[in-house]
Amino acid sequence: MANNNFPLQTLLDLSHARMDDAARKLGQLLAGEQEGAQKLTLLMQYRDEYHQRFLDAARQGVDRELWANYQAFLGRLDEAIAQQQAALATSHQRTTDGQRAWLDQRNKAKAFDTLSQRHRAALHRAEGRAEQKMSDEHAAKTAHSMSKDEEPTN
Repeated sequence: MANNNFPLQTLLDLSHARMDDAARKLGQLLAGEQEGAQKLTLLMQYRDEYHQRFLDAARQGVDRELWANYQAFLGRLDEAIAQQQAALATSHQRTTDGQRAWLDQRNKAKAFDTLSQRHRAALHRAEGRAEQKMSDEHAAKTAHSMSKDEEPTN
């Protein structure tokens, strides 16, 4: 029988390994993006709470130094929020890139899978033809043998 190995098996295995790596990396990117979103939410909640405390204190009257401290801290919180928003946007872009990379690897793996399936189907067809040929030859020999037995002897 001919070689039954898929000639591109190494590439098929490599494409599956790369797809698995891309999926793992995508999982890490998604987790990082989710963590960044949670940090942003916490920063925004803390800023809202601190701003509310500032407003409450302002209603009761605060001196200039405390007013300046509140304002300065709110400014730093706003900076931290802006930085976290930028980090989250970068993280989101990386996640999008990771999704594309995973899809590319998945498509390559699917293409090699398709080629492998076609290869197996071709082998099965060839095996079927070979078996049919052997069966036909056996039937022909049997028929020829039976016809010789039936011939009258002189």
